[in-house]
Amino acid sequence: MSDNPEGLVVVELTRDRALVWVTGVDPNGRPHVLRAPNEKSRHMHVREAQHHHGHETDHENATFYESISQAVANASGIVLVGHGKGKANQMLRLTQYWERRHQDIGAKVVGAIDSDLEALSEKQVLALVRDWLDEDYDASE
Repeated sequence: MSDNPEGLVVVELTRDRALVWVTGVDPNGRPHVLRAPNEKSRHMHVREAQHHHGHETDHENATFYESISQAVANASGIVLVGHGKGKANQMLRLTQYWERRHQDIGAKVVGAIDSDLEALSEKQVLALVRDWLDEDYDASE
């Protein structure tokens, strides 16, 4: 099933960036790039070294998650691709946000794929989702 199900949106999600393919798994599609607010623009008592190692407080997740919510609002289905465990799992945090604030969007999540994003190009991410669709997704659900 390499064809893109109608209205499927793919979201690659890390702590600081989301790539949103509203074109689904089209290998020629270009993602919208959404970035989390920059922590350095706010006044905080955090040493410079902590900024470079992720030890500062969380960025403004609500602002970041709202920008993602707007980008996927018209989707009929959403596949999330991310990495991380526990507090670092942005896919889990985003879906929890949607469960609390946008149940209509949360209900559209049809899959979450955990992968080593740092080792994958954009085309490889889309190929990963196409493989997942071939194996696990039933468009009639």
